[in-house]
Amino acid sequence: MLRAGVVGVGTIGKQHARIYNDLDGVELVAVADPLADRAQAVADRYKIPGYADHLALFDHERLDLVSVSVPTVLHASVASVALSRGIHVLIEKPIAATRADAEQLIAQAQAANLVLTVGHVERFNPAVIEVKKQLDAGALGEVFQVQARRLSPFPQYVRDVGVVMDLATHELDILRYILASEPESIFARTSRRLHAEHEDAVFAILNFASGPIAMLDINWLTPTKLRELRITGQKGMFLIDYISQDLYFYENSYRPSEWDTLALFRGIEEGNVTKIRLAKTEPLRAELASFVDAVRTHQSPVVTGADGLQALLLAQTLIQSGAEGRVIRLTPYPPPPSPPPFPLSICHVLKDVANGEGEGGRGDRG
Repeated sequence: MLRAGVVGVGTIGKQHARIYNDLDGVELVAVADPLADRAQAVADRYKIPGYADHLALFDHERLDLVSVSVPTVLHASVASVALSRGIHVLIEKPIAATRADAEQLIAQAQAANLVLTVGHVERFNPAVIEVKKQLDAGALGEVFQVQARRLSPFPQYVRDVGVVMDLATHELDILRYILASEPESIFARTSRRLHAEHEDAVFAILNFASGPIAMLDINWLTPTKLRELRITGQKGMFLIDYISQDLYFYENSYRPSEWDTLALFRGIEEGNVTKIRLAKTEPLRAELASFVDAVRTHQSPVVTGADGLQALLLAQTLIQSGAEGRVIRLTPYPPPPSPPPFPLSICHVLKDVANGEGEGGRGDRG
């Protein structure tokens, strides 16, 4: 029986507590939150102790794993203490407020041989998992472009970050995952219409090393919530609705074995539309179950600390490109000097992003 705790029981953190309480082989031991009423409400619900801060939680309870769902500026301090106590850690996205903090957490987890994972929950969406399988199997042929739209009404409670850190980090991680490639350049336009301090809309173009162009259209200015991803390639187009977890394949009626000159004359014609049947599930539950399994089997998590670092760096670059109105080209990130206990995906260091600077986010928002 693995003993779990949650630090920060806001909108998302209280869902972590609910799922840990339901998972087989896991015991929800305690929660912590500086808002006493909020901590006590969750503690009373599950008949467990509630603490005013993470230090009290770690001092009084023996934990095997913990979810850190606090404002991003606190991610590094809370997670670092947990790792120092030998506790496996899941941090809600983004991994940290700065590159230096993220790299420190990754190194600390590697040195202690502990699981460190980041809550990029869309990786566990059944539609995303299936489209990744389809792309890897060549169902689309060569991928030409990807269009991502993540639109929402303006969240009145968000003050510490803009829409890039809060929403675009989802798409940045998914693009790297499904394309198995890294961006070579980024150009973004951002605007601030309603938010007092940060951007509330971003449109960006990313050129990937493997060839595709990705376009992001993300804002807090739309009076309805929309989450979709379109992947266009040689054989047609996949469409994901993140919210409904639906996946559609729009087939080209003309499907040459190669993208030859005949296609220039015939063009693309509409073919069959297939809705791919999926077993739907709660992505957050799948994410936490995967984290528990990684701890139990001592394997690398689905989303590594390096994945979280890359999403953070790309988000910082989007903000920088939007502020400066220019294309930013990226350079490869050097590999670690020795193999870490848990395999890390290749990530990139982004040129012109100052070490230690960046935007924060709130881990209690999904």
